[in-house]
Amino acid sequence: MNFLPTCLTDLTKAGLKPGDLDVIFVTGDAYVDHSSFGVALLARYLESLGYKAGILSRPDPDDVEAFRQLGKPRLAFLVTAGAVDSMVSNYTANRKPRSEDEYAPGKARELCQRADGTIGPGIKNRNNARPDRATIVYTGMCRQAFKGVSVVIGGLEASLRRLAHYDFWSDTVRKSILLDAKADILVYGMGELQLAEILKRLAEGSALDGIPGTVRAVHVGSMPEHELKQAYPEALILPDYSAISGSDPVSKQHFAESFAAQYRNTDPFTAKPLLERYGDRLVIQEPPSRLLERGELDALYALPFKRQWHPMYQAFGGVPALAEVKFSLLSSRGCYGACSFCALTMHQGRLVSSRSAEAIVREARELAALPDFKGNIHDVGGPTANFRKPACEKMAKKGACADRLCLAPQPCNNLSADHREYVEILRKLRVLPGVKKVFVRSGVRFDYAMLDPSDEFLKELVEHHVSGQLKVAPEHVSEKVLRLMGKPPLSSFEAFKKKYEALNQSLGKKQYLIPYFISAHPGSGLAEALELALYLKKTGFVPDQVQDFYPTPGTLSTAMWWCGLNPLDGEPVYVAKGAHERSLQRALLQFNKPQNRELVKEALQTLGRTDLIGNRPGCLIR
Repeated sequence: MNFLPTCLTDLTKAGLKPGDLDVIFVTGDAYVDHSSFGVALLARYLESLGYKAGILSRPDPDDVEAFRQLGKPRLAFLVTAGAVDSMVSNYTANRKPRSEDEYAPGKARELCQRADGTIGPGIKNRNNARPDRATIVYTGMCRQAFKGVSVVIGGLEASLRRLAHYDFWSDTVRKSILLDAKADILVYGMGELQLAEILKRLAEGSALDGIPGTVRAVHVGSMPEHELKQAYPEALILPDYSAISGSDPVSKQHFAESFAAQYRNTDPFTAKPLLERYGDRLVIQEPPSRLLERGELDALYALPFKRQWHPMYQAFGGVPALAEVKFSLLSSRGCYGACSFCALTMHQGRLVSSRSAEAIVREARELAALPDFKGNIHDVGGPTANFRKPACEKMAKKGACADRLCLAPQPCNNLSADHREYVEILRKLRVLPGVKKVFVRSGVRFDYAMLDPSDEFLKELVEHHVSGQLKVAPEHVSEKVLRLMGKPPLSSFEAFKKKYEALNQSLGKKQYLIPYFISAHPGSGLAEALELALYLKKTGFVPDQVQDFYPTPGTLSTAMWWCGLNPLDGEPVYVAKGAHERSLQRALLQFNKPQNRELVKEALQTLGRTDLIGNRPGCLIR
């Protein structure tokens, strides 16, 4: 199996010519033919359905000829910004330009594919080849390259910006990206079923309405609301864009109401179509697509991937993002953890589906046969490693509860914590010929693990699957902040920590627990940051790195950040928006660093806690 064509040379080798392809993916990522990379996964899937697919990876965004290399696709351009929202990829949480890009050749941000198919700086020698708002830029270039061509947008950037959304970088509420990009249709979530149906209809010349997991726009003129209700009787009408796009308190209240409705309509079992009006245009979000069943997931991940970057990147040292996933195994999709700051609820959804043990073991044998395999499987997991099935019987048959989280602030009584299948998979992988170690590095939900009446999973994890450090995410210690985060109380983390340390001691191992924390999350002021700093002082663990809260599109926490209230209950939420206070909170969490001394001192003085300055036990700084 060859790599999919990316330039004229590849087309010629495949016995094709420009214009022979049915679809052409356009992506801001370098092309890595591995199932962990969305474009490769979807392109191989469409290939398995009989479509001829090509990939324009990181095309020069300033040169229309770069978008003509493979000719005009017979059916559509399929456009994505890449694995990460382009603004998140390009800027830090403090809006500073990033210096590296893991999804670029050799991390070199300026490198793109030029019109002649070679890799190098673009015609303007730009220092960042992935443009800001890449989905919009790429769609415009596709339209410029070929008039009248169909364009489908998708991927994380499109998925999380599918309706009106707060945009941190402009500090405004932006329109649905479908309107700004002027695409024909938007795919949200995991896109296999949607793309198959869209391409079928494009080939037939059929309308694209009513496809689950898609968003489209229609002209409605001055149609009054009662007629909209008659035309779309099953739909929920969201506030108009004009009502939510302002920065005044009333507009923010309407924005919160709109986000809450979107948040409660992410389940394919129960979601209604959503209507959002922009003057004479109506954006229609269809309910989410169904999950792929186990057999479908098994078949999808068994497709013939090369498991390597395209040879055109070899001269640049390849693509760094492959290193973390090349010898990893995806076990599941979806997450009912529903952390407020995570986009998974709005993208993959809360329902969990998983691959069979047989399929995972079969792929592991293929990994072990690769010439550069060193004996270590780096990870076996998904969004949350130890989720492999729906949280309860009700979720499996009727979907997730709209107003109840499975794990926070306290676990639901109906939650079934069961690791037996996951443990069995890990055991089978450990004994495969050529496999020395099997690690679990994707997120382990520690509160879920503690609910399992059997200690079997935790014992196996500690004894066989930790590479010296286990990373977990308590995120904070303030009960108020944790509740807003959708995380369990501190007592849950403390109980897990105690259990983890006891298991290590009983097994004679020295393996450390590395907790992640977020500073300046909505609800956290200086007092809450100090509470966390004192906890870190008490436990003796001060993190080398702290994640500043990043208001990325499509999360509940971002809606809190913009509105100053919790959209789900309307309660006010304190937000530390100023750069200075954010730096004070971050400094408190790293109070032991000499460069933070003055900031910590200022924070303590502001709080009236000068008793924590000095040489006495328990003081944060001298």
